[in-house]
Amino acid sequence: MLLALLCGMILALSHGTAFAQTSDDKRAKICAKAEKRYQKLFGKPSSSEDVTVVMMHKYTFCPPHVTVKQGSVVRFINVDKRTSHSVWFKQAGKKETERLFGEEKIEMTFDLPVGKYPYLCGPHWKEEGMIGTVTVTP
Repeated sequence: MLLALLCGMILALSHGTAFAQTSDDKRAKICAKAEKRYQKLFGKPSSSEDVTVVMMHKYTFCPPHVTVKQGSVVRFINVDKRTSHSVWFKQAGKKETERLFGEEKIEMTFDLPVGKYPYLCGPHWKEEGMIGTVTVTP
């Protein structure tokens, strides 16, 4: 039984289908729940806001990757009930934000040069993999 399981894993890995699909599926489910929570809290979809919204829920940024035009505002909002999160553009040398507790938010204007900017949650990026990117376009 163990040998069959190992053979199946090796076969999946060799075809590039191993566990990435599960991770994407899990993220999609978490982000769907985050959106429901957002709508419950604020009475409207996050997409109806006049800024780009990134929710923090269950150790996940939702959506994990956003693209915005230079000068646009991104609102990071914690929709978890009991866990605090931060936003940290560590590679860009920026200071980590204060911890955001449930329903707290921070807005950032992206007047940076065109490019891709990775960010992370200070307390949860190593063990939970809570990371994301903002891509700035002209």
